[in-house]
Amino acid sequence: MDWRDIPSLSALRGFEAAARLKSLSGAARELNVTHAAVAQHVRALEERFGCALLVRDGRGMKPTPEGAMLAAGLSEGFGQIAGAVRDLARDEDRPLRIAMTPSFAENWLMPVIGRFWAAHPEIRLELIPGNALVDLRADGIDLAIRYGRGGWPGTDPEPLVSAGHVVVATPELVGGGPVVCLDDLEDKHWLMEKQRPEEQLWAQEQGLDLDAVRLSEFDTNTMLLQAVREGAGVSIVPEAIVARDLARGRLVALCRAEETGLAYHLVLRPGPVPKALRVFMRWLRAVAAEGQAAQRP
Repeated sequence: MDWRDIPSLSALRGFEAAARLKSLSGAARELNVTHAAVAQHVRALEERFGCALLVRDGRGMKPTPEGAMLAAGLSEGFGQIAGAVRDLARDEDRPLRIAMTPSFAENWLMPVIGRFWAAHPEIRLELIPGNALVDLRADGIDLAIRYGRGGWPGTDPEPLVSAGHVVVATPELVGGGPVVCLDDLEDKHWLMEKQRPEEQLWAQEQGLDLDAVRLSEFDTNTMLLQAVREGAGVSIVPEAIVARDLARGRLVALCRAEETGLAYHLVLRPGPVPKALRVFMRWLRAVAAEGQAAQRP
């Protein structure tokens, strides 16, 4: 690479921060430099490229189309640099940063995490629940546990536990009558999470007209599951997160989807895997295998 063709990294950092924060002052605070220094960096880049990169937008700034293109490339590049530095400087004593969905954390991991801590008190974990997809490298995440069918770019997902759809309710709600298909449950109160079209599509494919039933929607899966456990209605959820409820008889499975390919996956970023993370992943696999064995007739 001929670095003579690359503007100064200080100028590029200043512009990337200003474009991302939409503020010269915000960029100056983040980089611990003056407002004038950031403005000078932006002007220098605009002169070099012969086009405007930032323009006024009310009391702030916004990138032009050319500026947005440059800012996107810089953000990705700086994220990779930061990730490479963190990978090289990994400290085995620091907590492992584990990202996962809130429902997986609450219903699958937290009931058993004490076993891991008892067996490996030397390994610290920072558990980060959230529904948004994370950038493993830019966000410094060691491991993400994601729900879906895999295929996330730049990763090599490993299925941890199958998570096909299952229709559940409390035993008291449904009684002992047989359920042949979902339209047998049209008289029940249906509970579903918002922003989960796969479950709704599957219900319709099984003959349930969601427009004809009493339906309540919830913002989070945690709220949904609490309502189901209290006997408020019937729902469709990933089986993995209600496996303990089913095993204990707290909920009953009324019917299950055929193999869908849906699962919770272990997702790593490329590069060496720290010893502590290998230990944690091996433990996760063992717990998942125990659960699958317990579900076999």
